[in-house]
Amino acid sequence: MPFWTYMLRCNDGTYYTGHTDDLESRVAQHHAGTLRGYTHDRRPLELIWSEAFATREEALSAELRVKGWSRAKKEALVAHDWDRLKRFSMPPSERSGRENSASTALGGIPRLRSGRTDEGHLAPPSPAIVLVRPQLGENIGKAARAMLNFGLTEMRLVAPRDGWPNPSAGPAASGADRVLAEARVFDSVADAVADCAHVYATTVRKRGVTKPVVAPDAAAQAIHVGPGRSAILFGPERSGLETDDVALARTILTVPINPEFGSLNLAQAVILVAYEWSKHVALAQPPAVDHDPPAPQADLDGMLDQLDTMLDAAGYFHVPDRAAVTRRMLRTLLTKPGWSAQEVRTVRGILSTLDRPRNRRGAE
Repeated sequence: MPFWTYMLRCNDGTYYTGHTDDLESRVAQHHAGTLRGYTHDRRPLELIWSEAFATREEALSAELRVKGWSRAKKEALVAHDWDRLKRFSMPPSERSGRENSASTALGGIPRLRSGRTDEGHLAPPSPAIVLVRPQLGENIGKAARAMLNFGLTEMRLVAPRDGWPNPSAGPAASGADRVLAEARVFDSVADAVADCAHVYATTVRKRGVTKPVVAPDAAAQAIHVGPGRSAILFGPERSGLETDDVALARTILTVPINPEFGSLNLAQAVILVAYEWSKHVALAQPPAVDHDPPAPQADLDGMLDQLDTMLDAAGYFHVPDRAAVTRRMLRTLLTKPGWSAQEVRTVRGILSTLDRPRNRRGAE
């Protein structure tokens, strides 16, 4: 069954990106307004792009990637203008220069083994999180929660000690039920990673195995630009991965850690790696709030003059020789915040009230 990533053009000119396993029904729901959310009040809508993927994870990864693209990149994708898409994927300082090497992934579009850019795919599959011989259902649930927090959904379990499914995993997952429901169980590490081109073993201990060693940020970068599926191995809670487990991996993934206390629990290890991977996809962030522009200088001068007049009338500048220095100090102090026009009006209203206090109703 295919899974679809799709893009709609809304009536206000904005774009909406989503994924589904039934494209026709989902688009019909958007058109009918039965889906509450972004598109509901922006109809009529137009389906302008879609692409099928073999797994839900690939469709979600594509959705997250495209969501974070600029308008120019989305329009290039819709127009199938791959040269333009590559150009807008480059940093602005490099767009006028020569093109990046063909072996480099541009804007999340992965390279092929031949070094050419695969213009038919938007992103490599997200990595599989492989828990090797996990002991507690609660820790499996917490790991699932950590994964879904950062957009990872494919969990693989190798010989869980208490079997699977585990009734203790669900409550600990705190809503990440989808990850648990789709988790697959394998008898061995070799079986769990058989379809993966890149396997990373997480460990902070020397295991007598000589392999490349990378930090989570470097691993995340490699996973995003490298072709093929990746897997990240996490060992059992008590002892971590065994030497034979690490031997199956191609790369060791580790972090600088306190040598006197180098033990991470399973969910902590997963969330650390998942967070680094998430930096390369567009996940939701708290919306930025635009600050009001600074007030015109004339408005600020008016506020300062009003305060100066009130202070002078109250006898604040009672030492004539210090008056100029004091006024300069007040101006320096009050111009530091970068007042907006509304803030200036508010302060002036306060000063006016202090200068002409009103009798409050009921005051004695």
